[in-house]
Amino acid sequence: MKAVVALGANLGNPEDQIELAITLLRESSEVLAVSSFYKTKPVGGPEQSDYINAVCILESDLPASDLLSLLHGIEKALGRERIEHWGPRTIDLDLIQYGNILSSASELVLPHPRAHERKFVLEPWCEIEPEAILLTHGKIRDLLEQMP
Repeated sequence: MKAVVALGANLGNPEDQIELAITLLRESSEVLAVSSFYKTKPVGGPEQSDYINAVCILESDLPASDLLSLLHGIEKALGRERIEHWGPRTIDLDLIQYGNILSSASELVLPHPRAHERKFVLEPWCEIEPEAILLTHGKIRDLLEQMP
């Protein structure tokens, strides 16, 4: 099943962290596409450095909850510490969309509840899949055009 994963980092060497996360994703799934890296301002949280963001599309046979666990495992392996909500981080991997699964479970909301508001998700996703549709919100290209 096709998964859309957003990657971000702003501690240490963010580009290296994202590259390493992609390498680890390749070991457990088929990575179909990876966007360019985008430098973005932080959204919410404390004062912090700019982020490097990217999106990758992968193919996985894992159940959605297991894929989320895999993403969390990669974050932990790369030194992610969940200290402050929306705080700086060595790596952040968000499952944006997984096939046509809609979920409102507390442990996994799909599609990601704020993806439609985040240029740092939509812009790199549009780069690698310009005709993509974010379930419940429509074409990502249209969402991107509506942003300020």
